[in-house]
Amino acid sequence: MKPFYHIFLFAYPLAAKILSYFNEKAAKWVSGRKGLFQFIEEKFKANTAPVIWMHCASLGEFEQGRPLLESLKSNYPNHFILLSFFSPSGYEVRKNYAGADFVCYLPMDGPKNAVRFYNLVKPSLVLFVKYEFWYYYSLEAANRKIPMLLVSGVFRKSQAFFQFYGGFYRRLLTHFSHLFVQEANSLELLTEIGLANQSSISGDTRFDRVISIVQDFEPIPAIAHFSHAKNILVAGSTWSEDDEELNHFLHTNPRLFAIIAPHEIMEDRLKECLKWYPKAMLFSTYQEQFLAGDAPEDIQVLIINNYGMLSRLYQYANICLVGGGFGGDGVHNVLEAAVYGKPVLIGPIYDKYLEAIELVNNGGCISVENALELEKAIIQLLSEDQSFCLTASKAAKDYVYAKAGATSRIMDYIQANRLLTN
Repeated sequence: MKPFYHIFLFAYPLAAKILSYFNEKAAKWVSGRKGLFQFIEEKFKANTAPVIWMHCASLGEFEQGRPLLESLKSNYPNHFILLSFFSPSGYEVRKNYAGADFVCYLPMDGPKNAVRFYNLVKPSLVLFVKYEFWYYYSLEAANRKIPMLLVSGVFRKSQAFFQFYGGFYRRLLTHFSHLFVQEANSLELLTEIGLANQSSISGDTRFDRVISIVQDFEPIPAIAHFSHAKNILVAGSTWSEDDEELNHFLHTNPRLFAIIAPHEIMEDRLKECLKWYPKAMLFSTYQEQFLAGDAPEDIQVLIINNYGMLSRLYQYANICLVGGGFGGDGVHNVLEAAVYGKPVLIGPIYDKYLEAIELVNNGGCISVENALELEKAIIQLLSEDQSFCLTASKAAKDYVYAKAGATSRIMDYIQANRLLTN
């Protein structure tokens, strides 16, 4: 499998460069890596503080790792925090994140790049979040005896690690000092390939993250104004498939107002949303008019055209719809909605996501197959008899709060094994 991995390392940047001519995300991936090593060298040449390095694929993984990163910063204030991303959707949103001393893209994996990166950064602790596995970066940490942890990992039997041809990928896992996983099935899979002694269940740090958002909630005045005294549906991380299921109900029910936060906010996608929904307006336009004291009163649907706001939008909802479940790889983060004690609607594709499965099973989340079922569920949740809605809301909130604590378990391991010293 190693030759195939090298082919991937060669082909991915080449494909990104070709796509960059007509794809905005690919263009940012390519341009963000120009002069990257010089950028990193300039930042680290005068650094004398020990470095904690966390790497995330994208924005979702950053939100997952964020509670741990902030706990490390609080407990080890004299350490230098490096945060890296693979995807533009993470880097572009969090490149000015105040909780890190330096934020950058991760140079593409490879033996020379990994050696050069470690020579410049000299990390004391390496943290990779959830799905990030890069062979040479993990090998270099192992060769240099730098503790490396996987945070909130999830494993499935179908992954290459557990196939007859997966020896190369199994060796990659042995480079980690410890693998913290979310649940028992992942631990069992790691145990079957001989990694029981370096694996344990920590739970999912996303639960700690969404709870902290509620505890430190920052209001959004324009959204509060739009939502006042209305029935509000917040649809987060939506794709075109989600729009197809929802738009008919909004067209035929003008008393239901909606806030739509597309998963991607490229210009074409925003135009598509404005076309799909009745009396729709971009949030940026609405906010400008609100700040000028002239917010329109006839808007039924706000289209969110920024990143980073979604986790707070759910606070303003009567009902939440989390996108992704009607197509593609499945539903997005249901915890951001459930933590507020709101009933959560999702499409039928959620089998890869333990939290969605458990929320459906406990009644905090309602899975619907199509537009007809979606409309039926919305009507039931908004009915005068609020017993169904209240039961779902309580189940959602109770589930999230019962799962807190993963961050403290990982911190306990770091401190007990003296992986860092002040």
